Amino acid sequence: MACHTLAKSDRETLRMEDLAMSATKQMTASKKELLDLEKGFWTGDADYYAANADAECLVAFPEMAQAISNADLAKTASKPNRWRDLDIDVKGMVEPGSDIVMLTYEAHATRENGEPYAALVSTGYVHRTNGWKMMFHSQTPMEPAKG
Repeated sequence: MACHTLAKSDRETLRMEDLAMSATKQMTASKKELLDLEKGFWTGDADYYAANADAECLVAFPEMAQAISNADLAKTASKPNRWRDLDIDVKGMVEPGSDIVMLTYEAHATRENGEPYAALVSTGYVHRTNGWKMMFHSQTPMEPAKG
């Protein structure tokens, strides 16, 4: 198999073409649809998770980082009404391909016990024949505001 090396100017040209393509590419994912899905993962039950997560999902939380099956992920949502007063402040959304979308946001919510919670969150979705499915989710808790 032949290996070809690109000259520095060729690599720079390719990077610029990639940037130009990404700057003009229209998003095929609906931001509203994805935010509705995302909110459902905060408030939904095990059935919601089973219906809207991919067959396997990569998760990263302070207490857990792993690839997890749809069924095992759904079990983590066994208690309904875990969160209330959810506020999502989207910080960014990218669509590197027509079937993959990543979003990142700051979330503020209240746990069922009344304790406030804030986190930086990133979620990845893949488009399947039956819609967008969560395939990656990460939460990094933020320190409570000192007041």
